[in-house]
Amino acid sequence: MNTQTTLTLETAQEKFTERFKVSAKMTEDNRKAIPGGYSRTTFNFGPHAIYAREGKGAYIETVDGHRLLDLNNNFTVNILGHSHEALQEAITAALPTGISFGNPVEEERRLADLLIDRMPSIELVRFTCSATEAAMGAVRIARAYTGKTKIAKFEGGYHGFSDTLSVSGHVHPDHDHGPDDAPKSTPESGGIPQSVVNDVVVLPQNDIEDSAKILRENATDLACLIMELESGAGGVITLDTDFVKELRELTQELGIVLIFDETITLRAGYHGLQGEMNVAPDMTVMGKIIGGGFPLGAIGGSGEIMRVLEDGRANISGTHHGHKLSLVAGIACMEALTEEILDDLNAKAERIMSEVNAWAKERDLPFTVFGYGFSHLGYAYLKDVGLPLKNHRHHLTHIDGEKTQTVSLELANRGFFPVHRGEFSLSTPMTDEDIDSFIETLKAIVTEIG
Repeated sequence: MNTQTTLTLETAQEKFTERFKVSAKMTEDNRKAIPGGYSRTTFNFGPHAIYAREGKGAYIETVDGHRLLDLNNNFTVNILGHSHEALQEAITAALPTGISFGNPVEEERRLADLLIDRMPSIELVRFTCSATEAAMGAVRIARAYTGKTKIAKFEGGYHGFSDTLSVSGHVHPDHDHGPDDAPKSTPESGGIPQSVVNDVVVLPQNDIEDSAKILRENATDLACLIMELESGAGGVITLDTDFVKELRELTQELGIVLIFDETITLRAGYHGLQGEMNVAPDMTVMGKIIGGGFPLGAIGGSGEIMRVLEDGRANISGTHHGHKLSLVAGIACMEALTEEILDDLNAKAERIMSEVNAWAKERDLPFTVFGYGFSHLGYAYLKDVGLPLKNHRHHLTHIDGEKTQTVSLELANRGFFPVHRGEFSLSTPMTDEDIDSFIETLKAIVTEIG
């Protein structure tokens, strides 16, 4: 007789609350000094964040005393895992010679050369403290270069929390986001002036007919189109390669600067996802892995466009731009990420996706692992078998949010730490045994959900 209890969000959350009760207490205590208890709202994992105490290799130790396979990796930053030997050695060697200067350091050129060598579309690089700043800077450069003010982006695209780019990153069921073929520019937060929102034109993902129509109608005023080839924070949606190529041709025709935000997708291959798709933008926003775990962003682009930073048409400068330790860590990380290492990592991701999806299909289960196929993937419990995930609105209409959150919480309960919203990323220290364990655990959880 089968007495197995069906796994529900309520039962998963009860186990989570008990298992991570030290983290819960720290969250509540810290609210006395920090709004919400911590400085990144994306830390929330169900009812609260899970506090980390230590990271070694592919695993983190939590303050609650649990060892978790880290499938979050600081939202894809830690591609080499935790406490990587090359990074430790590079930082340890750099510390005695100084930490922060008001002067440039030689490491800036070294990392710039590494990025230029990897990305054929990039001729010049300018460093910032984060990808948020890099995206802000890329927009400013495009406006200075073209003399135009408006920008275009995709609904579901996330490019940091600046006012200009915090528009239509998420679709909420109680907000008016406009029709599917003509999304309405909607601020992501209070405190964003409507005048700023009015300068942002929003496009539908993977819809070339309507995207082209909107771009043509606004071309006279559009300085740039900024886009993720595969969106992350707004929900994993992969843009079709043909769609991206048609946009490349159209933006060239209309005189619109094309910016690829490869903050996450730089890990897709040795030349980024633009290299995998064989499409060259005018500028590229970079972050996350290029700092080796330290805060760092970068803007890369053609010499013609980037020269506006030399001739006085645009200015971007910050106290910690080109910070020595971030550059040192970035050099060590990028040198460690050989083509062979990335190929191996992506093969592990493809195995997870193919094995889980084949298993679910055999059983007619509406669970899916999805994405382009590199080491950052999405997972979701769909409302029905075979529903597509081609644009951000499909995350709202096609995904069963409650069951997907149940999967996330239960993964944490069973020794894994993904991104709560239905994403995970891999790191190089992960073994085949780690991958096997993750696959089997996913199968067990989905089976128990029913």
